Amino acid sequence: MQFIDQAFITVKAGRGGDGIAAFRREKYVPAGGPAGGDGGKGGNVLLQADSNLQTLLDFKFKRLFLAADGRRGGPNRCKGASGKDLVIKVPCGTEVRDLTTGIIFGDLTTNGQMLSVAFGGRGGLGNAHFLSNRNRAPEKCTEGGDGEEWALQLELKLLAEVGIIGLPNAGKSTLIAVLSEARPKIADYPFTTLIPNLGVVRRPSGDGTVFADIPGLIAGAAQGAGLGHDFLRHIERTKLLIHLVDCAAEDPIADLFVIEKELEAYGHGLLDRPRILALNKSELLDQKAMKVVVASLQKASNRSLFVISAAMSRGLEALLDQVWLELGI
Repeated sequence: MQFIDQAFITVKAGRGGDGIAAFRREKYVPAGGPAGGDGGKGGNVLLQADSNLQTLLDFKFKRLFLAADGRRGGPNRCKGASGKDLVIKVPCGTEVRDLTTGIIFGDLTTNGQMLSVAFGGRGGLGNAHFLSNRNRAPEKCTEGGDGEEWALQLELKLLAEVGIIGLPNAGKSTLIAVLSEARPKIADYPFTTLIPNLGVVRRPSGDGTVFADIPGLIAGAAQGAGLGHDFLRHIERTKLLIHLVDCAAEDPIADLFVIEKELEAYGHGLLDRPRILALNKSELLDQKAMKVVVASLQKASNRSLFVISAAMSRGLEALLDQVWLELGI
């Protein structure tokens, strides 16, 4: 399945039905008078969060959504039927903005949550509304109003409590595969992961916590370099970040600060988000070399860190214990 996390659509609510001018003429109803009915209201356009959807792919092929128009009024003061509302389903975690102004219309985060994005036009008035002592046979009626039309930007931000970040080939996909049932593509070259991967990790209580592997972060990602800019938005909702550093890299300290600078440049409070520093691929260094790397990273970051090997499943229990502690579980 292709992963699409941004879409641009146009929604148009239904037009209200016209009122009509009609008069009641029946055999035993003298001076029946005006009896034109009102038009029905146009249908609204609503977005609904659906947990069964994982991507905005559907909106790549269809971008115009029209709600039904209201029906015109009828004789004998019969009101026209209202147009049927149009409900558009989107994945949970979809943020809705006006494309022109950038104003946020709403944020659909829970399954079944609804958001009205365009309201239908009001129905026109029939001539029965214009009856007065001075005008006993009005022929005036009004047209229905146009429905609202909006150009919208849909932006999907994954709903994960824990985000795994790091440079390409730091072992993020391997870690999420070992911790959960996720099966991302894993290879020994950079940029293997081209889309965010989600995995559910079991808590001690038995409930699940969603982890997200965020791909493509490199120097300059916040300014649009590489793939990272496309996926930084997916860690905006996370409560906790696990920052993976490859201990066998040429310069682990430089790698650490590349990601730190990108979080700062992107903003949205990511630099202030609680983070756990984990040194991965410990199986590639001997004990003496590992001590040197650990000491230098602790000094540079002024934070404690966890030494793990995702591939060998070493140190993961202590890492998860810290995750549950940070999340207050």
